[in-house]
Amino acid sequence: MTKKVDIDWANLSFSYMKTDFRYVAKWKDGKWDEGKLVEDNMLTISEASTALHYGQQCFEGLKAYRTKDNKIQLFRPDENAKRLNRSCDKLLMPNFPVERFIDACMQVVKANEAYVPPYGTGATLYLRPFLIGVGDNIGVKPAPEYLFCVFCVPVGPYFKGGLTPVNFVISESFDRAAPYGTGGAKVGGNYAASLEAHKVAVDNGFADCIYLDPKTHTKIEEVGAANFFGITHDNKFITPKSPSILPSITKYSLLHIAKEYMNLETSEGDVLVEDLDQFKEAGACGTAAVITPIGGIEYRGKLHVFHSETEVGPLTRELYDTLYGIQFGDVKAPEGWIYEVK
Repeated sequence: MTKKVDIDWANLSFSYMKTDFRYVAKWKDGKWDEGKLVEDNMLTISEASTALHYGQQCFEGLKAYRTKDNKIQLFRPDENAKRLNRSCDKLLMPNFPVERFIDACMQVVKANEAYVPPYGTGATLYLRPFLIGVGDNIGVKPAPEYLFCVFCVPVGPYFKGGLTPVNFVISESFDRAAPYGTGGAKVGGNYAASLEAHKVAVDNGFADCIYLDPKTHTKIEEVGAANFFGITHDNKFITPKSPSILPSITKYSLLHIAKEYMNLETSEGDVLVEDLDQFKEAGACGTAAVITPIGGIEYRGKLHVFHSETEVGPLTRELYDTLYGIQFGDVKAPEGWIYEVK
């Protein structure tokens, strides 16, 4: 790497910054072109594109990490590729091959190597792959053409000043997704539908809302835009399972870590909102924050506090430190989790 960038790594926020290169591939006449790196961060598409009118689009989020010995690595990009394709299947969009997805991410990181934050800053290079329906189309049907793109942005650690618990509120006025809808796919419509619910929660002094299952409103599903987990008093790691939950790569990584690294019993299943007392610790997990510790959950006017509203529980801390260590190369990773950018 020869280029130097003038960035205050210690004070990076989670916001957009234009970097030098992004990857673009086009699908037309039943096939993808070769794809290429481009410098222009503006897309020109038809005004009749299905992504604009009918929400035919999906996306992913993953990160590149710089290790202590100055290597750069991706964390489980094959799983992001597979999830993108499952989202594509749901919206009748063409799959983008897994190996090409990984290669595109590698190309973007390598071309923007100067923007990968130094080890020890807690900052990372966030990658945003997305696939959208484009072309001239006004009817409600799949697009005639598609774009697959990957851009990257250096971002700071989600937690400023440490891993601090926050409080959430159970939402009974909003559903994140329909019982047989797109909740299990990473599509923009799910996030648009969450904006009002998030605002109401924040306006009432909470970090975000927790959604219950849309069919019965008795089971916890997602915590804002993240997956929920709880640790019981007898040290079981439990997380909800439902077709309307987005299958978090972070969550499945934590399930493995809890079982194989920490010898905890693990399970996916129903988490009844009436059974919050079974948990001594709880958290939300996802790519951006790794883990957001949950201090308390308010349900029907009563705040249920877990370990503490001010201190992180010891098992939640161990889960976070282990996964964070794997991602930055300080803890030995399970086979196949790490892809070095060369």
